[in-house]
Amino acid sequence: MLSYRHGFHAGNHADVLKHTVLVECIRTLCGKDAPLQYIDTHAGAGSYALSEGYAAMNEEWAGGVERLRAFAESAAPPQALASYLEVIRAYRVAHGEAYPGSPAIAAAELRSQDRLALFELHPSDSGPLSSLFEEDRRVRVSNADGFACLRGLLPPPSRRGLVLVDPSYELAADYDRVVATLEMAIRRFATGVYVVWYPLLEREEARALPSRLEGLADRTLDARLRVRTSRPGERGMAGSGMMIVNPPWRLKEALEPALPYLARALALDAGSGSSLTARGLD
Repeated sequence: MLSYRHGFHAGNHADVLKHTVLVECIRTLCGKDAPLQYIDTHAGAGSYALSEGYAAMNEEWAGGVERLRAFAESAAPPQALASYLEVIRAYRVAHGEAYPGSPAIAAAELRSQDRLALFELHPSDSGPLSSLFEEDRRVRVSNADGFACLRGLLPPPSRRGLVLVDPSYELAADYDRVVATLEMAIRRFATGVYVVWYPLLEREEARALPSRLEGLADRTLDARLRVRTSRPGERGMAGSGMMIVNPPWRLKEALEPALPYLARALALDAGSGSSLTARGLD
């Protein structure tokens, strides 16, 4: 069983980027009345207490969501970030000092006609995830491999779907599995919206992943946030990216001011920065 637990990283800079994109995607897609199927291949525990447990050990959230919140008090954030911060604020009001994972954010933003399929392989996280949504009839939680199970859900009955692929990349094989899974998904459901999170690491397979993903589709948006200088040979993550296949309408316009703002707000040194690369959207 993998040792990775997302609780250690809850609310960090990678979560800020990932969840900002997620909120913007869901809100745009919910502009149409037809039901939406949300699929999370690596859902985690769903919610994380910040003052205890794993999240309290390294307090990565202090350099992520908390740093952004403090920065926003003196410099008004772009709309996409204001929306994200409001979602986080509302969740904390309802759940105390907790940070919502992707499943909790999606559940809060989706409507009664929408459905959520959440996969989590780690039993220590799938249990809390199931408990979190035991009274929500829209949600189905599976203690299973999201990579392997995605095929059976595509295409969704409504022909409208948002798939978040967010593995830990703890195993080198994850890089190939992400590519193979996305290739399969696009082949089965070409019009789906696919959001893939990836780390910015000084590893060959990590550096090659964005271009491999981009090559699978005609319409992509690659959003990257770097919070510090990347040092050759190091193992630490200097930032992360989001590859969006079939990005929702106006997502690019929403992220254009948000990414440079995040780079300023979360910068750890002069190596911070951001980029947004669109392909096939004109």
